[in-house]
Amino acid sequence: MATSPGTAGRPNEDFTGAVPTAAVLLDGAGIVGTESICRHGVAWYTHRLGGALLGRLSREDDRDLTTLLGEAIEDVTDDHRGTCDVTNPISPSATVVMLRLDEDRADYLVLGDSFLMLDRVSDRPLVITDDREVTIRWHLSATMRAAAVGTLEYERARNECSEALRARRNQPGGFWLAKDSPRAAAEAVTGSRPVADLAGVALLSNGVSRLVDPLGLADWPGVLAVLQADGPAEIIRRVRQAEADGTRDDATLAYCTRLGELSTSPTPATETELRVRGPTA
Repeated sequence: MATSPGTAGRPNEDFTGAVPTAAVLLDGAGIVGTESICRHGVAWYTHRLGGALLGRLSREDDRDLTTLLGEAIEDVTDDHRGTCDVTNPISPSATVVMLRLDEDRADYLVLGDSFLMLDRVSDRPLVITDDREVTIRWHLSATMRAAAVGTLEYERARNECSEALRARRNQPGGFWLAKDSPRAAAEAVTGSRPVADLAGVALLSNGVSRLVDPLGLADWPGVLAVLQADGPAEIIRRVRQAEADGTRDDATLAYCTRLGELSTSPTPATETELRVRGPTA
């Protein structure tokens, strides 16, 4: 694992952690004004939710990942419901990536625009993300992109885009994040893969995926090759080198390998199809 805060002196709003048969990664969604309606902040939320998920995953609970995430969201929301405006659109929220080994099967969940990369034994890496926010943001920002940076038209369009995004957060037809409602968990992208098909799995925040898009300095097979050779810290070092004095985000990566050693079933898996359940709205 490796992580790097985007801004010196500010809390890292990403979280990652693992137990012997599972790993989680959360990317906190910091929004201007959050501090005014929640005294805890985004970093508190991601660490609290990440810890709640790891606690459930460590108990070998065989319920599906959406159920575990929904319960964890509800518990963390209850932790600050009495002191903070948890239902406000700008209350703390986070993307979530979960991986769990269950006998010879690897189950996963992705909610929001973080990434899961499956290092397949006999094929190119398969990258999974929930791109609804990215897609919606692209459409809403058309006017802003057409305006000159620094003009009144640009600032007006940026404010309108931000307001429109907030209105679509955790709403049907919009995009979903872990926030105050356990309903969001049911909107995640989920799936399974036989452990025998996987050489490893990487969980990445979008601060790391920037190396591929928008920086365009590597493709996903290239990212995997660096991971295999030099580990997560080298990926983040390359991101920071490319950003120089430009925009920086918290960057976090967890790389899980030797998955077959944790299999609890004595017989090899025979399933070969990837099962993916997409979001319902």
